Amino acid sequence: MKGQKGYLLIDAGAHSALSPRALWQRLVRWHEVSRERQVLAALSDDALKDMGLSRADVEQETHRHFWSDPLGKGR
Repeated sequence: MKGQKGYLLIDAGAHSALSPRALWQRLVRWHEVSRERQVLAALSDDALKDMGLSRADVEQETHRHFWSDPLGKGR
């Protein structure tokens, strides 16, 4: 391949590093999500019923990973 010039295409979003501020915000959000799930799990069945949730809904939510943000705010 004499005389050919090669080009490397890099997806800038694939390996972009987070700034310290963005990393901190993500960690804070993950902590908030984890805390909200703990509070949700501590609610009574009557309180959950008032919100339209069942104990099974809460169990499913509390078993999600801490980085699994239902609102997508940690992205």
